[in-house]
Amino acid sequence: MLQASTRAVLIAPVIAACLLLGACGLPFQQHAGTGGPSVPRAAAVPAAAPGEAVAAGSPATGGFTAVDPSSLPAGALFRNPANGRDEVITDNIGRTALLIGDSQSEPAASWPRRALAGLGYDVFFCGRGGTGFVASNGATGNYVDALQRGHWHLPYGFPPLVVIEGGGNDAKQGATDAQIAANAGSLITTLKQRYPGAKLVMVGTLGKGAGNGGGRRAEVDALLGTVAAEHGILFVSVGDWLTRYGLEDQLADSVHMNDDGHRALGALLRGRLSALGLDAG
Repeated sequence: MLQASTRAVLIAPVIAACLLLGACGLPFQQHAGTGGPSVPRAAAVPAAAPGEAVAAGSPATGGFTAVDPSSLPAGALFRNPANGRDEVITDNIGRTALLIGDSQSEPAASWPRRALAGLGYDVFFCGRGGTGFVASNGATGNYVDALQRGHWHLPYGFPPLVVIEGGGNDAKQGATDAQIAANAGSLITTLKQRYPGAKLVMVGTLGKGAGNGGGRRAEVDALLGTVAAEHGILFVSVGDWLTRYGLEDQLADSVHMNDDGHRALGALLRGRLSALGLDAG
């Protein structure tokens, strides 16, 4: 996965800092920008109840010095005064797709990243291999916990598209339907709060399909489709794509694609997202 360079920014404490982006990368394909991002004022978001995920955090009170986020370099962390959370400055937020995912999405040339870049987006990735809606990999929590604990940071501003991919590690680690549905629903609610103008789409769990030995991965894919429908967001089922499109011979292992497989799946996903009207404007 791509990583941003460490950039030193000396600004009032707790407002901005720079970091070497580990779990959130800079775009897979960089498009020409116009300088700093356009930053509408974010609305304050209510604090979370115990155990509830609210990525936007709580409204900040005091201790902040006014800073123009558009003056900061891409990769800088900015303490969003509307919610008190550190968020990452991007070059071109108006053409950025936020991608949250696992090892299917993490490689720089992964099929989800290829699809989004092909639609004209810069891709900002948040996630880590081995994680999911419930699954963690030890160092990085599941999608909800990682967001709450700052294992990775969301982009500052308002991206037009948010894509959530995953479920494979939940299937592998034995997460129940109830656990997956609850955490997926919490994540969707959180992202709707934080990015109210964005289009949200969920990409399911890549697999062979229920009739071809897909097992639990096929079940999780179907479950995520139900969760997406309940929350009124778009869903792309990929639970049978390996067999439907004859891609089993392009697997690098039992679940991950080789380069040819990433290319083929990227083209398929790009076409499906385009048919849903999700091309970059």
